[in-house]
Amino acid sequence: MSAASPLFIALDEGTTSTRAAAFDLTGNIVASHAKDFKQLFPQPGWVEHDAEEIFAAVCSTLAATLRDVAQRHVAAIGITNQRETIVIWSKKTGEALAPAIVWQDRRTADRCAQLVRDGLEPAVQHTTGLLLDPYFTASKLAWLLENTPGARALAEAGGLCAGTIDAFLAYRLTGAHITDHSNASRTLLYNIEAGTWDDGLCDLFAIPRSILPEIVDCYGRFAHIQDGLPGAGRPLCGMAGDQQAASIGQMCFAPGSAKATYGTGCFLLVNTGDKIMRSKSRLLSTVLLSENGKRTYALEGSIFVAGSLVQWLRDELQLISDAAETEALARSVADSAGVVIVPALTGLGAPYWQAQARGAIFGLTRGAGRAHIARAALEAQSYQTHDLMTAMAGDGQAVGRLRVDGGMVANDWLCQDLSDILCVAIDRPKVTETTALGAAVLAAVGSGHLGSLQEAQQMWQTGAAFEPSLAADVREDRLANWAAAVARIVHDPAG
Repeated sequence: MSAASPLFIALDEGTTSTRAAAFDLTGNIVASHAKDFKQLFPQPGWVEHDAEEIFAAVCSTLAATLRDVAQRHVAAIGITNQRETIVIWSKKTGEALAPAIVWQDRRTADRCAQLVRDGLEPAVQHTTGLLLDPYFTASKLAWLLENTPGARALAEAGGLCAGTIDAFLAYRLTGAHITDHSNASRTLLYNIEAGTWDDGLCDLFAIPRSILPEIVDCYGRFAHIQDGLPGAGRPLCGMAGDQQAASIGQMCFAPGSAKATYGTGCFLLVNTGDKIMRSKSRLLSTVLLSENGKRTYALEGSIFVAGSLVQWLRDELQLISDAAETEALARSVADSAGVVIVPALTGLGAPYWQAQARGAIFGLTRGAGRAHIARAALEAQSYQTHDLMTAMAGDGQAVGRLRVDGGMVANDWLCQDLSDILCVAIDRPKVTETTALGAAVLAAVGSGHLGSLQEAQQMWQTGAAFEPSLAADVREDRLANWAAAVARIVHDPAG
């Protein structure tokens, strides 16, 4: 790849950090900078971010990455983002008017539960592909409008903008108030069949449609970075929510192809082509990508706590000093000694959708030590993924092979355990920053440097593969212990 070959910068705004990564057309990272930002927990069950801190982190990492590639041609920029996190800001200044409410936040659980009791969930699920859960954006946006001084009046006067993190960043970087279909499909305000904001849902949550962004395809020449900002004049050509971007980075373009990302949470997506798969197992129908006005759909299972469980072991329990220690600890013991962790630190996601569930550690004895707890934390990821794949099979969408990515899959022990518990082959790519890669791919196609998404296949390479090797009886015993533990904290939704 010559020095004159174009580069594409992905702005990967995650839940705990922001990264700017420059990719070439072989899929290699040429330069990258990341910056953590504060996690705010003002009350139990509340999770917030400072949107202004996030924007500053985007600017600083973008500037640093541009400095590293100053002698190269940066052709376009793409954005990928933590989904369902909501921001409101001044249309005039672009300044956020309140802390962003994060996808993990549970403050609107009672509101969502009341809507379920009112019998509204089946109709909402049919329209959106989603469930009535505080995970999604609408109830959080309604809360902001009601609880941010002056917000409702400003909205009615035409001075307020709202959107997920992608929309906020696009507005601050370019002045365009836009989001893409993949992010819009996570809001509980989007009609998944029509591909538009839904007036009935906006009314249900008392959200003025006028404050919502324009919905655009996942790639195209949307706008240019404004003067005075890093990358000024360069085009913004790609946008997708982080899990959809990871699917693109994993080249899951064929119906039936699947990926699981193990970051703060875990998200398993299976491409269902142009078919909206209506789940009977409380999974989600979502937009995978939109191009040329046509939408590709996915079936998704969402796990709220994955890597954040390891962070909890490190930061709160101080059982480890670094996440990488968990692999050696897991290998140091023959099994978890009966310890099972149900990581419902922010409720349970699919297929349970128990917003009020709380985490628990079962099976502790005097013989259990930190190695057993660390191993149980990793095993919990395999069990949760098994629950998702079982639900998908029940919906008629079996997964035969799984591509994995995210920070956790650097752990070989975890990848092998996933293969053993799921009974499928696991493929880990050479470049595991697939969320950022997906945004870069969209930017490359949107700027015309790739003719289609399919041309991006050359940017994916296998890094490692794992095959099932666990004895069937051991696997069944472990899954039975997991099921018993989950049953102790899951409540009957009708109860």
